[in-house]
Amino acid sequence: MSPKPSSRSPEPPSVPPVPPRIVVLGSLNMDLVLRVPHAPAAGETLIGHSIANIPGGKGANQAVSCAREGGQVRMIGCVGDDAHGRALRESLERDGIDTAALRTVDAEPTGTALILVEDSGQNRIVMIPGANAKVEIDEAALREQLHGAAFLVMQFETPMEQVARAISVAHEAGCKVLLNPSPVQAIAEPLWPRIDTLVVNEIEAQTLCGQSADSPQDAALAGRALRAKGIARVVVTLGSRGAVAIDADGARHHPAPKVQAVDTTAAGDTFLGALAVALGEGQSFDEAVRLGVRAAALCIQQPGAQPSIPQRDAVLQSPLPPDWITL
Repeated sequence: MSPKPSSRSPEPPSVPPVPPRIVVLGSLNMDLVLRVPHAPAAGETLIGHSIANIPGGKGANQAVSCAREGGQVRMIGCVGDDAHGRALRESLERDGIDTAALRTVDAEPTGTALILVEDSGQNRIVMIPGANAKVEIDEAALREQLHGAAFLVMQFETPMEQVARAISVAHEAGCKVLLNPSPVQAIAEPLWPRIDTLVVNEIEAQTLCGQSADSPQDAALAGRALRAKGIARVVVTLGSRGAVAIDADGARHHPAPKVQAVDTTAAGDTFLGALAVALGEGQSFDEAVRLGVRAAALCIQQPGAQPSIPQRDAVLQSPLPPDWITL
């Protein structure tokens, strides 16, 4: 096994890294966020604290995270021809995201998500796909969009057959795929070796490989089982316990700094964006995972999905988490 790298963040380079190009294919939702004391039991009526419409969707959240980390981002997806769709497009553009590949669908409303955020910071989400279900891959256009891109980033909130086509196109075009298989669904066996980096939480890891990932040690075993399917790098995120990075050199646990969680809705998407940009800049796998852990820790201290996603400068100024541990 190669020697353990330094767990301390490197000194800032004298010349800023070239912003990597990231293409994100995925969902765009208007989040209807209800803040509640706790999730209601069956038949229980609660009086909530507040309600708000906030731009969201895993695809859009990951695009925003990539942009705020310094990436040059293009978003591919669908919105409805309605006020929510226009608001989501404008929100992405305010973050400097290229929306030329966003398609407006006349016959479907923009995707919507109902999010209950409890006082503990935990959340429960119900998504209505709407226009997200109409995403269709134009293979020639996608090949052109992927030219020179560091990664194609995807999730599972758009049709699976289209995700599979996009993975195959990226593989043929020589563009690395960074996949967050959420909401979790089975991945066809031929696709596994075409995925460069897989980011999963404990539930997704266990569903995909049958191995519990409730502890860092178990997450390392799950990550090794997933790598055996042909993936180069796997990250298992563990919420307040940080993340476990698994690659050819072994497994390392990256603990998270201790913070007070306010809203965990965008934690995973924030982590993924920081990871993608850092890898695209040429940082090591462990440096990129560490940056993702720091970004997610900042994110959960603020309410709302996209409003809580931090800028790179804020992440670099945040406290360093504990040293990582070889498993």
